[in-house]
Amino acid sequence: MKTIKIIFLFVFLVAQISNSQELQFGAKAGLNLTTISGDETEELEGKVSFHLGGYAELNISEKFTLQPEVLYSRQGTKESYDDDSFSSDYVYTFDYLNMPVMFKYYILESFSIELGSQIGVLISSKAEYQESEYNNSYTEDLKKFINAIDYGANIGFGYKLANGLNFSARYYLGLSNIKKDDNTDGTYDAGKLYNNVFQVSVGFTFN
Repeated sequence: MKTIKIIFLFVFLVAQISNSQELQFGAKAGLNLTTISGDETEELEGKVSFHLGGYAELNISEKFTLQPEVLYSRQGTKESYDDDSFSSDYVYTFDYLNMPVMFKYYILESFSIELGSQIGVLISSKAEYQESEYNNSYTEDLKKFINAIDYGANIGFGYKLANGLNFSARYYLGLSNIKKDDNTDGTYDAGKLYNNVFQVSVGFTFN
């Protein structure tokens, strides 16, 4: 129910600002470099994946715009073990429907810096395991261990050409623990994990 409310509120926000004459729509896609930070994450590695979706940009003033987005984003991390006789690899994949809302300030006519917040709704999560010695592999559904909602902050910059083509880079810092608290009896700390994502995007604004 909480997930449905968040999506409804975001759609309502976009619908409200869509009445403005200063609104433009666009589409974007690009690469993610993602990892997980938090408790006992020293062995985790970065993972390359992707994102794609759409956005609306509302001109607030000559220098400021507001840009809500809806993005499908594949995130996660990797973990590897290797010695002389044995090696194994874990790949953790988390798919989100992310809804950033960015405030953009145009330092120059085409160059902007951006700052904003983001809510993500978990679509799916899984762990893929491969072990070399016996050539074993399996996939495990992790959704029961991962919280349905993620939120955090974004900071980045962008460059927009006159024909609508634009480029951006952004860093997302997760502020909510994505790991479900299984500490039901209060005897131990279940630990905390956070999403971290660096994005590079190419977009096009329809004038």
